[in-house]
Amino acid sequence: MRQSNPAKKLAIAGLLTALAVAGSLFSFPVLSSRCSPVQHMVNILCAVFLGPGYGLASAFAASLLRNLLALGSPLAFPGSMVGALVCGLTYAGTRNLAATCVGEVVGTGVLGALAAWPIATLILGQKVAAFAYMVPFLVSTVGGSVIAGAVLFALKRSGGLDTMQALVAR
Repeated sequence: MRQSNPAKKLAIAGLLTALAVAGSLFSFPVLSSRCSPVQHMVNILCAVFLGPGYGLASAFAASLLRNLLALGSPLAFPGSMVGALVCGLTYAGTRNLAATCVGEVVGTGVLGALAAWPIATLILGQKVAAFAYMVPFLVSTVGGSVIAGAVLFALKRSGGLDTMQALVAR
C-alpha cells in the first residue's frame, strides 16, 4: 500500500479552503445567518479527496478566515465543521457519493444547526429557539451539496474521479 503525501494533501486543503473563503463572497442572508453554499461544496470535495481530518481542518480554517475578513459569522464554525466531519466520516465508511452528500446535509443542516444554538445564545446574545438555524443551514447546505454532487458524479462518469483521487494519494 502506498503512503499518501501529506504535503500534497495540505496544499490541496489550502486551495479548497481558499475556494471556500472566496466563495463566501457569494453568500446570502436567510434569517439571522449568512448562507454560503460554496463552503458545503468544499466540505464534500475535501471528504472525497482528502478525508475527514483534512476536511475538518479546512472547514475550521475557512470559518476563521471568513470571520476575520467579516465575510461570515461565528455560526460558520459549528455549521461547517460538523458538516465536514460527518460527510468525511460518511465517505470514509461507505465510499458512496450520494451518502456523502446526505451526510453533509444532515451534519450541517441538523447537527450543525443544533450546535449553533449555544453560540447564538451564549456568545452572540440572541434569543432564539434551539431549532432556529435549521432552515437557513439546510438552505445553504442543500445548495452546496447539489453542486458538489453534480461535479463529483460527472467526474465519476468520465473516470476523472478515480484519476484525481489517485493523484492525491501519490
